[in-house]
Parts: sequence; structure tokens; C-alpha cells
Amino acid sequence: MPIRDPMMHSRVSWFCFVCCLILSCFPGLIWSAEVTLKSIEIYKTHELLNTVEPVVYFQCKGENKTKLPDVKKANEVYNFKGEESWQPLTQLSNAKCKRCGFYEEDSFIKSDDIFDEWEFCPSDFNGSKGIYTLFKDKELNANFLCPECISLAAASKNTTDSDNKGNGMHVVFVILIVVAVSTVVIVGSVAAYKYWQKRKRQQDQARFLKLFEEGDDIEDELGLDV
Repeated sequence: MPIRDPMMHSRVSWFCFVCCLILSCFPGLIWSAEVTLKSIEIYKTHELLNTVEPVVYFQCKGENKTKLPDVKKANEVYNFKGEESWQPLTQLSNAKCKRCGFYEEDSFIKSDDIFDEWEFCPSDFNGSKGIYTLFKDKELNANFLCPECISLAAASKNTTDSDNKGNGMHVVFVILIVVAVSTVVIVGSVAAYKYWQKRKRQQDQARFLKLFEEGDDIEDELGLDV
């Protein structure tokens, strides 16, 4: 019959507690905010035939395309409420910028045309309203809305500054926790091994006494007592 280790549960519980403690030291590492398109104007289309309506879309690297079904003509301003079915365009986080762009699907067998590609960051949004204007000469003019990106960029900056200042303290703290966990695990393992040895000796003694008693019973039955 396997020997249960009563200290195993306490060691696992302690380890889980320490892991939670480590994670609690770095709360809210990543925040995100939704970005909507407020308005856009394209200055030209890239189709060879003027009779073909362009298919304009927005896309960030690694994400799905967001087609702009209303954008069909050049030199016309299209305004949006942010409630359209294809909104929001994307989400920005304080972790890093995204490589995004406006493109036009090509009806011929070649790569899609590029209106503009850029690094999209929360810090692009400034002012009290959280508006960012993207302008590319002879291509397009677009306005994005993201009020939350203002606090996002500020939080990211504060977090970076705080991380730089307290990085040494965090490293020392994590090292101390790792050492403490290792010590607890080693001490617990030694104690569990000693407990297992003690239980094994007790069980061996119990089996020996049981065999001795069974031997006496056999002698009594055979009448071997002197």
C-alpha cells in the first residue's frame, strides 16, 4: 500500500501562495484601448480603370482586414460615428506599437496598393479629446479617436519610469522569494523523507511482530510448545 505524504499538500499550497505573491508584485502590466476611425479622405485611387470602385481597408500586422465599405471616391471626406459594424479598427496596448496601414485591394494579379504604413502607438494620441491625425501627401488624410489612449500612454510612461527605477529592487525581491521557496522545498523534502523512513520502519516492525505472532500460533496448533 503506498505511503501518503501528509506534508505534500502543505508544500504545494505554500508554493502556490508564493507564485501568487510574485505575480501580485507586477499587477496590470498590459492595458488596452479601442481605436475607432473618425474620418478619412483618400486623394486618389490606384485602380487603372476609373470605373472600378476601390476597396479600401485598414489592417495591422497579424490582424484581420477591416474593410471600409463607404469609402468609394477620391477627394471626398467620409465621417463616422464609431458605432459602425466594422468599428473599432483595432486595439492599442501599452506593451508596444503596431505596424498598421491603409490599403487598396487590387483587382489585378499583384500586391495590394498601399496608401500608407506606419507604427501605430498610444502616444500618437494627444490633446484632451484623444484624436490622432494621419496625413500622407497625395494619398490620404485620416483621423482616429481613442480617448483612453491618452491615459494609456501616460500609464505606459509611468510604468516604464517606475520599472527603470525599481528594477534593481524587483530583481532582489524576486531572488529572495526564489531562495525562500527553494529553502522551503528542500526542508520540506528532507522532512518528508525522514517521515517516510520513520513510517517504513514502523511498518517493517509491525510486519515482523505479525509474523512472530503467526509463528507462535502455528506452534500452538502443532503442539510444539515445551
